[in-house]
Amino acid sequence: MSLTNIEEFMPEKLAKAIANPLFPALDNALRSGRHVSSEDLDNHAYLIEFEKELALFYRRYNAELVRAPEGFLYLRPRSTSLIGRSVLSEIDMLVGKVLCFLYLSPERLAHEGIFTNQELFDELLVLADEQKLMKLVTNRASGSDLDREKLFDKVKTSLRRLRRLGMLIPIGENGKFRISESVFRFGADVRTGDDVREAQLRLIRDGEAVVHQQPSSQSSLLDDVDTNNQEELEMQQDVEQAVQESSI
Repeated sequence: MSLTNIEEFMPEKLAKAIANPLFPALDNALRSGRHVSSEDLDNHAYLIEFEKELALFYRRYNAELVRAPEGFLYLRPRSTSLIGRSVLSEIDMLVGKVLCFLYLSPERLAHEGIFTNQELFDELLVLADEQKLMKLVTNRASGSDLDREKLFDKVKTSLRRLRRLGMLIPIGENGKFRISESVFRFGADVRTGDDVREAQLRLIRDGEAVVHQQPSSQSSLLDDVDTNNQEELEMQQDVEQAVQESSI
């Protein structure tokens, strides 16, 4: 088949994008819910260069290649998409909100952008309603030291999931990480306003950072959360549930 005939089915620049050695692994990562931020230099530059062509490519799967205002990119599957979807748990969503809060905080600069699992957990206990946190582990408002350990394990599992989604970047093997700009998927509702950090803190303290009803299947959460927060709904609908790994 001649090049002319090939171009009838695939534009030359799209063919070039798909032939790029980065495409197979990156395509798989995007389909798995990965968010590609500017820290991921090669993949981010590739997506920017071929954004228009790849957007058309994924549209055939009923999915949208989105570039967020902060610059990171991700796939947003629609309800009819051929690309699978699932949801994040309540604790995943809450940890994501706290990560976004820390990203906006002066402490990020003081720590050179690096935090630990323990620091994230301590911040979570300070910012969120501890009774609600314990209910995520024990179904009761109070908990023992053992329950706190279980909660810490759940938080570490959430951090592993969010790492797979590109929300944080591991530093070494001691539970340290740097927060990526991609955490703004959890802060879409505070992109506008006078004090985005204060708005994010309000969401955490008021319990608006978690869904109130855990879905029994990988169905839409439209009936479970405030439908006015469309970006958060899309986050819950779009992102692939990551399998558990070893500790960060």
